[in-house]
Amino acid sequence: MSIQIQMIGTGSAFSKKYFNNNALVYADDFTLLIDCGITAPMALHQLNKTVQEIDGILITHLHADHVGGLEELAFQAKYLYNIKPKLFICSKLLPILWENSLKAGLSDGRGNKLEDFFEVIPIIENENTMITPSLNIEMIQTKHIPNKLSYSLFINDHIFYSADMQFDPDLLAQIHKERHCKTILHDCSLEEPGKVEVHASLSQLLTLPEQIQNKILLMHYGDNMEEFIEKTGSMSFIEQQKKYTII
Repeated sequence: MSIQIQMIGTGSAFSKKYFNNNALVYADDFTLLIDCGITAPMALHQLNKTVQEIDGILITHLHADHVGGLEELAFQAKYLYNIKPKLFICSKLLPILWENSLKAGLSDGRGNKLEDFFEVIPIIENENTMITPSLNIEMIQTKHIPNKLSYSLFINDHIFYSADMQFDPDLLAQIHKERHCKTILHDCSLEEPGKVEVHASLSQLLTLPEQIQNKILLMHYGDNMEEFIEKTGSMSFIEQQKKYTII
């Protein structure tokens, strides 16, 4: 069974050209949205896709470029289509998502809760969760912002999808050698790391062995991405809206 991935956005948190880094994963008859940032509703609109066509949403962490569009999709699902999409989220993030991100906008003062809008399915970190018989996801905690939880994904044991993640060559070496990862979708800052490192930079990723670089598709890049074409070693930029068969 092949899995397809389509980035509805490939840009950084500040990108205007490429939208927020969110993806659709297609497996059998199931469509999973990975993250739902501020620009996700517009990105889906440009693809002529409605929330009715999305079976589930998976959240990696709680920055606005990954959850800022959830309020609109929740309202659309409830009031336009009368459906409850599945919401997959690490159990540790679940209370924070409602109390800190969604409650103010979604609550009407009558004791609403997240379950009024989504079929909530908590995920336990480091455990393989069956989304469908042909799609399994494992969430592993990776470093992003100090003291903020962020999870990257193993998809069907052979695809690594980073959330926002600091450079971690030891982890990348492990998933290459021990987990025999076939494809790595990795966020990438095109600029050098600032005082607080929150993303792997292109210069850091270029220090990886070529056999790992060959597996990497770069995402979460800035609007100046064209300036770096042919400057990415053996890595490639993943393209917005294009469908990729990844296994």
